Amino acid sequence: MTTANQTILLVGEGPLFEELHYLMTSNQYQVIDLKMAETGTYQVKLALEVMNTDLEKKKDSIVQLDRLLSLEVPIVTTSLAITATEVASWTKHPERICGFGTLVPLVERELIEIAPALQTAEEITPQVTTFFTTLGKETEVVVDEVGLVFPRILSLIINEAVFAVMEKTATAEDIDIAMQKGTNYPQGPLAWADQIGIDEIYAIVNGIHRDLREERYRPAPLLRKLVLAARTGKKCGQGFYLYPQEEGIRV
Repeated sequence: MTTANQTILLVGEGPLFEELHYLMTSNQYQVIDLKMAETGTYQVKLALEVMNTDLEKKKDSIVQLDRLLSLEVPIVTTSLAITATEVASWTKHPERICGFGTLVPLVERELIEIAPALQTAEEITPQVTTFFTTLGKETEVVVDEVGLVFPRILSLIINEAVFAVMEKTATAEDIDIAMQKGTNYPQGPLAWADQIGIDEIYAIVNGIHRDLREERYRPAPLLRKLVLAARTGKKCGQGFYLYPQEEGIRV
């Protein structure tokens, strides 16, 4: 489906930002950034904010979007590390905020989860659903909880796998082999973490623990250490494995 003469304001960084940018331009959307939007020469259809790992930067971006855009423009925000309801509380016009969630690579994701905030106006959710449909994705409306459904469950599986590495249950490679062959996963959870980004997984698990305050959601300390060491996976060349050689490393 083509969408000529439609302008989307995309804010954020990282692999999800890059893949959404490519997907939207491939579907004939015009994609602009905040600096371009501030010129006032573009008629923005929808704003998309995709920051998970830095909540202060996320808040600054959302506040700018809320100040800059006309009231009829929906602001769609990733609600993996924080609920859309909390994001909406940062704004003067919370009724136009709507959450969504997915994980990279987008080419492997048929579904986008949509999570309206408690403040989201009734007419916003259908607009968001239609937008993602034009990108060739199925949509599912879910309850606004940190991590949503697929990202939450996968992140917690990865977190448990990281605890298994810490406890020397097996090596990272052996854990991935066991899970891939034992459950028919497309890949092992630790290789999956490297592909998605260890910083993204840590942000989701930490957000769940922060929101629900239950011990069972406690992030594995090794996840935090890897983030602090900038060993966040495939995008930086090192995580649970080395890239591009893909040689297993002991952690």
